[in-house]
Amino acid sequence: MPVIVFHMKRIILSLVILFSLSLNTAYPYWIWTPKTGKWINPKTAPKPTPKGQFEYSMSFYNEKKYEDAKREFKKLIKNYPKSFEASESQYYLGLTEEAQGNLYEAYQAFQKVIDKYPFSERIQEIIEREYKIAEAFISGEKRKALGLTLPVENPAIEILTKVVENSTYGPLAPKAQYKLGVVLKGLLRYYEAEDAFNKVISNYPNSEWVEPSKFQIASCRAAVSRGADYDQGAAEEAKQKFEDFVKEHPDAVLTLDAEKNIGQLRDKEAESNYNAAKFYEKQKEYDSAKIYYNDIINNYPDSPWEEKALERLKIIEKMEKKK
Repeated sequence: MPVIVFHMKRIILSLVILFSLSLNTAYPYWIWTPKTGKWINPKTAPKPTPKGQFEYSMSFYNEKKYEDAKREFKKLIKNYPKSFEASESQYYLGLTEEAQGNLYEAYQAFQKVIDKYPFSERIQEIIEREYKIAEAFISGEKRKALGLTLPVENPAIEILTKVVENSTYGPLAPKAQYKLGVVLKGLLRYYEAEDAFNKVISNYPNSEWVEPSKFQIASCRAAVSRGADYDQGAAEEAKQKFEDFVKEHPDAVLTLDAEKNIGQLRDKEAESNYNAAKFYEKQKEYDSAKIYYNDIINNYPDSPWEEKALERLKIIEKMEKKK
């Protein structure tokens, strides 16, 4: 019996030693806290106060040890979520991601400040930072993860939308709303782009972005009309919008572009009439064909289709004389 007890003690002692060694391998040391009734590793435990934890986190940030800084900021937010330092830590998480070139992650961190700490004094500064991040994506910055470019839609759409939501009538809202339309237009999402530009006009009528928004709406209409199937209604609407723009803003920088677009749309209308005339001509419905050819000659005198219409009319006249 004494031998068995002796061996049992040796086994227990061995297990205790192995357990201690495993703890020492993973962490420097553990401390028993009667308050929590748990063993705590000082390496992973937060400082006793949010202020102390924040200062500790900032020491890593200031030394540009960003991964360490992020770990400590997150630790503060988890353990002291309602403290002032928690909102500051969330803000600095955004700055840290930004410093590492992780722009989308920076935007997400900044947005959490607005969502979780709406009374933070950093809100306006954060909105400005979010807008700059959106501009970086507009300029060609790609969203990445683990150093690889992700095949995702331009994050600028999401970020600009948030900028407007975060400060509907703030100084950046009209510009962000306009840029949102530009991004959507660049993705050929013309109807959504028109909606974005219309919001600039309706929500910010005194903004400097109203004038270019009107031009962009006409441009979107023109783009729709130039689709695979020519949309005469869209083309007419686009031309009318460009003409209205020229009347309202005769001295605007964009007026020359508007006039150029009007000319292109008129040429497209003339081409559409020419194709209709050719259709009737092939059906030997010459009277109908002549109506369209004459319409081109009378209403589109500067169009390249005028000369072609004159030629076809002469041919039709010769054919009718031979009958």
